[in-house]
Amino acid sequence: MELTGKKINFLGDSITEGCCATSPEKGYVEVMKRKYRLAQTRNYGISGTRIARQRIPSQEPSFDQDYGSRFDKMDPDADIIIVFGGTNDFGHGDAPMGCETDRTPDTFYGACHYLFSGLIARFPTAEIVVLTPLHRAEEKIPKPDGGWILCDYVRVIRETAAAYGLPVLDLFETSAIRGDDPETAARLTADGLHPNDLGHEILAGEIGEFLRGLPE
Repeated sequence: MELTGKKINFLGDSITEGCCATSPEKGYVEVMKRKYRLAQTRNYGISGTRIARQRIPSQEPSFDQDYGSRFDKMDPDADIIIVFGGTNDFGHGDAPMGCETDRTPDTFYGACHYLFSGLIARFPTAEIVVLTPLHRAEEKIPKPDGGWILCDYVRVIRETAAAYGLPVLDLFETSAIRGDDPETAARLTADGLHPNDLGHEILAGEIGEFLRGLPE
């Protein structure tokens, strides 16, 4: 896919918002705009947000703006939609995992179905691309309700995206940014999760080259 002149909507959390980059221009969204000569990059990243709906309100209300409640507010003329989330569902979300047949935002399975089907309906001519979460520190500590670990959320994202025929950039499998490895985390992240400036630059390249490999 040729990226020059494309308009991209980025739906995400704090990593997309640019958290821990030293300036907005250093975040991966803005790096991609310059590197690939994009016409527009619309950043819909909100720190702390999750794919699934929270059951008990968070102390920080902005965290509860789940993806399903805001994707339809994005600009409608995007050529590409990037969906990057799931790490906060593992990190501090309280929605149950649910099961494959769920279709509401109240479980993680259901929220993925709700989001992906809604994006297809809302943006019928756009290329919708799903990113799995990055590795992070403490990713194997099970959640108290159900014992899920980060790779379980990654699996659900992969499975659900495949059900809708959406291309998946499996950052959990392929990214050089690994917050679970102390040496790599110190070099490429600020805190074992959020990329630093170099991490954002690497992430921009990983996403951009994946997009360039997609057919027109």
